[in-house]
Amino acid sequence: MTSESTASAPPPPTAVATNRAGTVTVRATETGLPVGLRIDRRELRYGGEELARQILDLCRSAGRDAGMQRREQLARDGVAPDLLDRLGLPTRDDVAAAEEAVAAQAPENSGGPASWMRPA
Repeated sequence: MTSESTASAPPPPTAVATNRAGTVTVRATETGLPVGLRIDRRELRYGGEELARQILDLCRSAGRDAGMQRREQLARDGVAPDLLDRLGLPTRDDVAAAEEAVAAQAPENSGGPASWMRPA
């Protein structure tokens, strides 16, 4: 007879991302898998396609944050930096660069449809 350990592995790290308006919030794992979602009713007026795009963007953002948390935990546990790099886990700098890229692509007025026009 074999005995199995009753201790379970710790849950994967999760992180939360919220849109600028605070009307959509996603909690996701390091792979971007959503494990929690909150949508304000006001978001429904923009349609399903826009809502789906926001949810996917927030899953990516939360996934990067959770991956960074996993990397930092593994580093504290003594995993070598080159191995962490091979695992593809993002650093704080990676997360910051991704957030800057997303912010640069975001329309200035996040309350309405995107426009090709930019302020002079």
